[in-house]
Amino acid sequence: MPNQPLPYYVNYLPVLLQIVVACLVAGGMVVLSALVGKHRYGRTKMQAYECGMVGTGDARQRFSVKFYMVAMLFILFDVEAIFLIPWAVIYRKLPADFAAEAQATTAPLKESKRIVYVLAALFSLDAFAGGFVVQSLLALWLFQKFDLSLGAASAFFFGASLLSAISFPVAAWLARHIGLVNTMVFTHIPSSICLVAVAFSSNLTVVLVLLLVRSALSQMDVPTRSSYVMAVVTPAERTAAASVTAVPRSLASSISPAIAGFMLAGPFSGLPLVVCGSLKIIYDLALLGLFRHTKPPEES
Repeated sequence: MPNQPLPYYVNYLPVLLQIVVACLVAGGMVVLSALVGKHRYGRTKMQAYECGMVGTGDARQRFSVKFYMVAMLFILFDVEAIFLIPWAVIYRKLPADFAAEAQATTAPLKESKRIVYVLAALFSLDAFAGGFVVQSLLALWLFQKFDLSLGAASAFFFGASLLSAISFPVAAWLARHIGLVNTMVFTHIPSSICLVAVAFSSNLTVVLVLLLVRSALSQMDVPTRSSYVMAVVTPAERTAAASVTAVPRSLASSISPAIAGFMLAGPFSGLPLVVCGSLKIIYDLALLGLFRHTKPPEES
């Protein structure tokens, strides 16, 4: 008798198991606490417990920074736990000889060595420029120049991150119409111009709008950059190409924040933004000049 396909709900059994285990652990802790714990009722004992803070007093009392650090750690743990289930499901569907096939099809750089090395140098310049305006330094600059409140900064960076995330699928759609290189260049240059303009603006509203426009454009080169590297090398060289183009980027981006710190302390605090935008424009023009005729197979 041929093997029958498993019902669709079988794939959700790990999720159900995790929910059951979580409920058992939480319920067990509550029951054990009720059975073993001491019961001494009093005025303080019966007060509402809110994150370790006293239940009476000023409602605008500030929390310690330790509270936010622990909260962020729990959020990171929750996100990782959420992704463990899809990873496990996908891993089960891989063929048994997948690892052997992948290892057999990888090779060091040979045919595409020159292209990959040039791209790695350009990407390193881009990463070095981006290090001048990392999010922490940008937040510090906004606090120092405009005395931006913590709530306004949180809302702004949330919106900026949201726009960056939305720009990824938009970049894929744009690349199908104008090409990968054109998408990288002609979205990056306007974002760099916005960044340079921010350095010379004295109006907070204008600055935030320009930074939001930059956030909507500056990350469109991330998916297109990876796609372009994988498309212009042979399939066997893709692993080596990804490594050669990624490692120098990480090293380059670690240098510039220290330089930007000295610039922020200078007479013109917007200098890191100008340097970042200018170097990124140089990177975009160099990328366009060197690779506008090197098209991936699907664009030829």
